[in-house]
Amino acid sequence: MPSVSVIIPTRNRSGLLPRAVESARLAGARVEVVVVDDASTDATREVCARLGVRHLRARRSLGPGGARNVGLVASTGEFVSFLDDDDVRLPGSLDAQAAALAASPEAGFTYGRVLYGDGDGRPTGGSYPEECPRGDIFWPLMCRNFIPSPAVVFRRECLLRVGLLDEEARGVEDWDLWVRIAEQYPALADEQAVAVWRRPTRESGQFTSRPERLHRLARRLHREKWLRLPRAAAAAASERSEAARSFAAREAQLLVWEAAEGLRAGSLRAFARVALAGARMYPVRFGGKALGFAARRVRRAAAGTDRGR
Repeated sequence: MPSVSVIIPTRNRSGLLPRAVESARLAGARVEVVVVDDASTDATREVCARLGVRHLRARRSLGPGGARNVGLVASTGEFVSFLDDDDVRLPGSLDAQAAALAASPEAGFTYGRVLYGDGDGRPTGGSYPEECPRGDIFWPLMCRNFIPSPAVVFRRECLLRVGLLDEEARGVEDWDLWVRIAEQYPALADEQAVAVWRRPTRESGQFTSRPERLHRLARRLHREKWLRLPRAAAAAASERSEAARSFAAREAQLLVWEAAEGLRAGSLRAFARVALAGARMYPVRFGGKALGFAARRVRRAAAGTDRGR
């Protein structure tokens, strides 16, 4: 049995697959690569045959969560990792993470940092997250997602207790899975980078290039699902209220940043779309803060003093 199954969902991006597959193979000695073809109409089948990897094709598009679930059901590794077709695993990283999990049987998953990268999989500077909390991270993880999807290796047996990915939570289905696993298992973390993650842009066509959509979904999950998980439901009302407050504060802050980014990039439409969404979801926290912050950000950018977040 392979140590780690790497599931790569893809749709009509066959040109990216060789790099992603090769990086997965270099990341571990015993790796099963499963490419889930989300009803592609390009040469994905032929590319997978040439690469010699397992290829599963959906008859209709299932979306990222559905494609990953197909891979979860079909794969066989004791441990599992997700890798998007435009991301890259770093050499030896899967072996190191699998060994850490094997040495800590109580842990449900382990994660590390990702390096920010461009469309060619090259690091562009910077990494995420700044800190890697470990142990019982259920409550912090409910408030903000500090775990990049390509940086995680988790135990397959966790799925027997928490279930598969929520296919309706498109774009935040990985965050939802980490929350559900963290409710029942401690987490391991390593400060080392384990992958290169392509940051979404408005030109990339990635779902996350429309941030307001993700925020709406995350808000619904937090209210209607995460706070109703058994551990959260059994907690004191004050603890649940603090989780809701921290979540709202973090999401409002991110929406302010993203609105400002749209304005700095010269897209009034993107700024207005994100700012309106933020004002609707978090009227008290958002308010005029977005306009003031965005104006300051644009002035700093024009002056050449804006260093980002």
